[in-house]
Amino acid sequence: MRSKFLFICVLLSVGMSARTMSWKWWPTGIQDSVAAGQDTLRYSLGISALASSGKYAPFWLQSNTHGDVSSSPYSGNLSAGVYKEAVHPERWWDYDFAVQMTGRLQSRIPNAPFSTQQKVGTGYFNLAYAHVRLYIFDITVGIKPMIYETQDTLLSSGSLLFSGNSQPLPRITLGFDQYIPFPGCYGYFELKGGITHAWVPDNVFIKGSYMHHKFAAVRFGGRLPVNISYEFHHAAQWGGISPIYGDIGSDWHSFMNVLLVRSGGVMPNDQLNAQGNHVCSQQLMLTGKGKGWEINAYWQNISEDNIEFLGFGQNIADGLWGVSMKQTRWPFIQGVTYEFLNTTDQSGPWHDRDGLCYAGDDDYYQNSIFENGWNYFYRSYGTPFITSPLYNSDGTLHTLNSRVRAHHFGVRGDIYGFQYLFKASYARNYGNDNTSRALLSTNTALLLEVQKHVEQAWGLDFGLRLGADFGSQWGNQFGAQITVSKRGVITQW
Repeated sequence: MRSKFLFICVLLSVGMSARTMSWKWWPTGIQDSVAAGQDTLRYSLGISALASSGKYAPFWLQSNTHGDVSSSPYSGNLSAGVYKEAVHPERWWDYDFAVQMTGRLQSRIPNAPFSTQQKVGTGYFNLAYAHVRLYIFDITVGIKPMIYETQDTLLSSGSLLFSGNSQPLPRITLGFDQYIPFPGCYGYFELKGGITHAWVPDNVFIKGSYMHHKFAAVRFGGRLPVNISYEFHHAAQWGGISPIYGDIGSDWHSFMNVLLVRSGGVMPNDQLNAQGNHVCSQQLMLTGKGKGWEINAYWQNISEDNIEFLGFGQNIADGLWGVSMKQTRWPFIQGVTYEFLNTTDQSGPWHDRDGLCYAGDDDYYQNSIFENGWNYFYRSYGTPFITSPLYNSDGTLHTLNSRVRAHHFGVRGDIYGFQYLFKASYARNYGNDNTSRALLSTNTALLLEVQKHVEQAWGLDFGLRLGADFGSQWGNQFGAQITVSKRGVITQW
């Protein structure tokens, strides 16, 4: 009885001290009653033109642009859209949406094997979604990118699972998009997570396939100057009609096999392993923050076979290591990022040998059933350093260069109203043969981007992007892209 009394006293004292220090038991930031805010419907119009000297547009001019910049050496885009941003984080509900369509003209790539590189004109929606937040629960429907939001997406080379390199998929996502505090922890323990069902309409090899994605993340620290977070992402290609195997399983039972990573399906490979093409990634991040600045150090890995905790798998040597800095007190340098990528280990050189299974030779972004691999419209979902099939001159759909070492640097800022961004990377490519250590090619890729808002010129935004490649991978090539855009308000309420 005495112990129960002491326990109640401790709880009361913690609650009183929390109130004294203005702590909240569940600090969601959502208030019971807030003043009505102002929602704004906006429009965007844009035109761009690109010209380059090589067979393809330079690497950083076209990579990680959500497929919005053509790989052709000459192209132009005309886009128009309407959008509304979510502006009420303190209200128990909020919503946002965007619709943006782009029309493109491009030159044909000589001897290119894929139809998309032979089309002169095309049109597509790169955004067409609606998102609703109900208290802490998020629902997203439509075409919207799936990327890690914990990295500096403007400067990063891209995460290993979803980097923004390909066009976004049409999808439905349910979950918690942002970190939310766990009840009773006063904001020092937070979590987020969600599940996505997406359609893959490119029909490059498998027709009518799907993508499954789920993730969970935790973060410790809250208002402390140092936070640590961990994320786990699981994605899988599944379902559809194969030109070799026919219907490979698109029903509810197949979905449950994919969701729970169970064996099944109609092919021996899926019955022996797990149904679908599964890819997992984990990220550990350490964050230091102060008034007007933040530094993040992160480590990502990738797994296509056995899944073990970050740092304990067979392919521990592979991953993405990075550090980024953001600050708002001095405009000239607002962000700096450095990353190192290694994918040359792949759990060793042999999957099986002499009757023994070593579970190596992972061949990232490849699969024997989904021959187009971890790609959408010939562009990789993940890091662009693993070379996308759009560069394959032989017409194959496979990823022909998955063993890469790369250093990447980025910096951005604002110099007297001129917003600039600079990227530089150096990649060494070793192909796919894990038994070989031969260096096949290298590439140094550069990008300089400058944007300026000119109020006197009808409020237009002008942009210039300069890109260059040096090395044996694509040769020496140079390119420039000019953009002119206009944003404005349609109505407010």
